[in-house]
Amino acid sequence: MELFYFIFPVSGVQTYLFIPPLVAFVLSFFTSMGGVSGAFLLLPFQMSYLHYTSPGVSSTNFLYNVVAIPSGVYQYIKDGRMAWPLTMIVIAGTLPGVFLGYYLRIMYLPDPRAFKMFVGCVLLYIGVRLLYEFSGRGSAGQSKALEEKFRQRTAQLRQTQQFRVASGLPSEAVVRTRSVSLRKVEYEFWGEIFSFSTPAMFILALIVGVIGGTYGIGGGAIIAPFCVAIFKLPVYTVAGAALMGTFLTSIVGIVFYTLVPIKDGIATSPDWLLGFLFGIGGFGGMYLGARVQKYMPQKFIKLLLGVLIVYVSSNYIIQFFR
Repeated sequence: MELFYFIFPVSGVQTYLFIPPLVAFVLSFFTSMGGVSGAFLLLPFQMSYLHYTSPGVSSTNFLYNVVAIPSGVYQYIKDGRMAWPLTMIVIAGTLPGVFLGYYLRIMYLPDPRAFKMFVGCVLLYIGVRLLYEFSGRGSAGQSKALEEKFRQRTAQLRQTQQFRVASGLPSEAVVRTRSVSLRKVEYEFWGEIFSFSTPAMFILALIVGVIGGTYGIGGGAIIAPFCVAIFKLPVYTVAGAALMGTFLTSIVGIVFYTLVPIKDGIATSPDWLLGFLFGIGGFGGMYLGARVQKYMPQKFIKLLLGVLIVYVSSNYIIQFFR
């Protein structure tokens, strides 16, 4: 085993070489189903278990996103579950937000405690709403219709097959854009019509970009649950767009942390080898997570998202009082 024990020269992390990809694989497999890369869970793992506490840990997380996310995005595109109008709006709002957020951190917000408290409260509200919808009391409209279709399809196939399997989404359950305008976007998924306000989604993406650029948190962890809980969009069509937005903002994040250090004399560039190992594990986990998502009931994915968001928001709120 000592043969696989390695000291990473950039970060100083000492661990077995198989630990980073294994941890990233497990985390990304579950989180990618909800459009979340899992980087926000890797951060406490790196800081608490690997003792990587320098500013470079954030850019290493960004590197993980860049290596890992393409496999999940590819699968969502291949399966026809990429809502392209939603994706474009998320990108259009998130990218300029990252630039603005990074500028705000350097110039005006060196201490993120107060704003993290605000973000924590917002995320806590979103997480509670997702858990409430999981109970069945908050589900309504097209979202509830999708869940009922999934349940009926599973029951029918289990009656006609000799073995019990989860049926998953049918091949015709793909995203079909109906209309795109500066006022509203409308698309069809599995016979149901979904729509959202173009300006409202752009503003959300811009705010997420600012938060991500300022504090280095993954945009998907905010956009995905917000789209599901507030805009009432099906998680099957949200996950790919959220991951694509996180992928592009992570590229920008790496550039900033590498070329524009936050503090003079403190290295903020990523540990390239460690980030790549995390990314390799995440690449496999996201690919499988994106494939498995269509076999998972939307209620289960909402529960997963709700638990993750409540965990993250609780950490932010606790950090404020420390």
